[in-house]
Amino acid sequence: MSSTSGALPQPRRGRPGPWPPAPPPQPQAQPLSWAKRTGFQSRVSGESLPSASAPNSGQVPLPRPAERPSDLESGPPARPSSTLPAPPAAAGNGERQHPPAPPPQARTRRRDSEGGRPNGQAAAPPLPRLQEEEEEEAPERPAHVKYELRDTPGMLPLVVYGFQHYISMVGSIILIPLVMVPAMGGSADDMAAVVSTVLLVTGMTTLLHMFVGTRLPLVQGPSFVYLAPALAIINSPEFFGLNDNNFKHIMKHLQGAIIIGGAFQVGLGYTGLMSLFLRLINPVVVSPTIAAVGLSFFSYGFTKIGTCIEMGILQLLMVVIFALYLRKIKLFGYRVFLIYAVPLGIGITWAVAFVLTATGVYSYKGCDANIPASNNISAFCRKHVLRMKSCRVDTSHALRSSPWFRFPYPLQWGTPVFSWKMGLVMCVVSVIASVDSVGSYHASSLFVATRPPTSGVVSRGIGVEGVSTVLAGLWGTGVGSATITENVHTIAVTKMGSRRAVGFGAILLVLLSIIGKVGAFIASIPDVMVAALLCFMWAMLCALGLSNLRYSATGSSRNSIIVGLALFLSLSVPSYFQQYGVHPSVNSSVPTYFQAYIVASHGPVHTGSGGVNYVLNTILSLNMVIAFLVALILDNTVPGGRQERGLYVWSEAEAAKRESAFIKDYELPFKIGRPFRYFETAVYHR
Repeated sequence: MSSTSGALPQPRRGRPGPWPPAPPPQPQAQPLSWAKRTGFQSRVSGESLPSASAPNSGQVPLPRPAERPSDLESGPPARPSSTLPAPPAAAGNGERQHPPAPPPQARTRRRDSEGGRPNGQAAAPPLPRLQEEEEEEAPERPAHVKYELRDTPGMLPLVVYGFQHYISMVGSIILIPLVMVPAMGGSADDMAAVVSTVLLVTGMTTLLHMFVGTRLPLVQGPSFVYLAPALAIINSPEFFGLNDNNFKHIMKHLQGAIIIGGAFQVGLGYTGLMSLFLRLINPVVVSPTIAAVGLSFFSYGFTKIGTCIEMGILQLLMVVIFALYLRKIKLFGYRVFLIYAVPLGIGITWAVAFVLTATGVYSYKGCDANIPASNNISAFCRKHVLRMKSCRVDTSHALRSSPWFRFPYPLQWGTPVFSWKMGLVMCVVSVIASVDSVGSYHASSLFVATRPPTSGVVSRGIGVEGVSTVLAGLWGTGVGSATITENVHTIAVTKMGSRRAVGFGAILLVLLSIIGKVGAFIASIPDVMVAALLCFMWAMLCALGLSNLRYSATGSSRNSIIVGLALFLSLSVPSYFQQYGVHPSVNSSVPTYFQAYIVASHGPVHTGSGGVNYVLNTILSLNMVIAFLVALILDNTVPGGRQERGLYVWSEAEAAKRESAFIKDYELPFKIGRPFRYFETAVYHR
């Protein structure tokens, strides 16, 4: 038979079988992370190492099963009945022609290795391969991270990587207080104190999570998930008309609500309920929920930028240029523009604004900046003073008035005030924060660990996040603490997965928190620059949420409809609640970008209880809650295969217990688990 492209391969002559026997087993190597075993390249940041399959794009597709169903609605594909390749389809039938599948000996790489599927599912045994062809055609794949979970870098890499890990996430850590404190009526000194407190609590909770949480290299800090409900509480009807000490009065109510929400999350994690809840949480649920968190602040972003349009646009363009157009440029072996996009953008824009302020371009033109806008009789001065306060860099006096050293301490704002209705809102939000964290746990474990954690380890991490939220409430950060969503993006960009480097950076944050000038310097960032940075951060948060769909069948009409419906309703339903009963002349004292958070005073829910009205109107006006409920109900009721839904696969407790590499990744240090037998049971037997 002549050799043609469509002919089946023939067995070699002089051999007992069609294919030579498999090569002898090699000695077992040191366990590698999921990413190294499969050649996984992240799509989160758009940055990946070059490979033969994608030399120019910088992106490598995720490993996927060797056989994909032709119809994504049909669920997982059936296994072929024979290992021989199927003959090519006949030409002329209108279908795309594919080259014939290679014979088994030409398959030099396994599509599916242990954990090699996108969610870490177990794969079928590999087909026999020729040793000589494997040596010629299977070059070593590049590692995705430079340092994995248990790696110990030297002192210099420890300092460098620990510092840049937090610098790349600086926007998520420091920007929330810059939005909340002015909304609460706080001064520049109050803002500096809150920023210092956030740095301290972020460092403490990250160390706590690294030692007794999931032990993954995840930074714990103020979460955007808590920002919208915090703004809703700040704009509650009972706080209208406050004149004196309104900042501390509102902060004490926030502290009480945050402590209640954190205690609820502690119970969710340590009772094992989270292990049961994990069965309902999948990428199709996580994706629109996180994306809705970023989309919910669209009314704040450009509305605030418009107060000083040139500085806001410049700030936004700087970050976009550094993060996108210059992302592949390396200096000293580092992608400095991508890693430091936010601080570089702040520095350049701030320098330009400083020059314009010092040279008199930004001047008050004879208007008195100390007169309140409501008392200014000149229409020109009212508008011009507000614009200059947004453009100039000398409007904050926090840097001059703040002390050099300040020690944040618990209950520094006073005794928390506990309100059941505000606490119940935070309990619901803590569930959303847990869903956000579950996606981060799974994605980060595929980068840096030998296998995903068990459901017990996930529950342990959620419990520690609840403890962290209680600490945030006691210290008074204004929002709860959770795993910052940008962790996965940061690990992908910096290639640093060592928890020791993350722990070193957390210690640096604790030290910086006691230097009062650091918090004052951050607090002096102009509002318009903060708004521009938040536009970028919220857009990236939305993109990171949608990136969870890479674990599912993204071409499935089922998944597309669920995600699309969840996102649309997450914008439409809260809009109905926020606009219900609102008249243009009512609540004019509240800025337009905060109008969405006064829904508790005019929402459509009217029952015999004012507290019930408050809870339902507030919860149903939160975009992320609507997205979560819609996606959760549809994903768990609409039929779909496991592969199509992309179910998260967590490690089995019994199998993980026998694997030494897994125990070293996730076991508690210093044998902490011994005094807590139930705790050990939660880790290994959930």
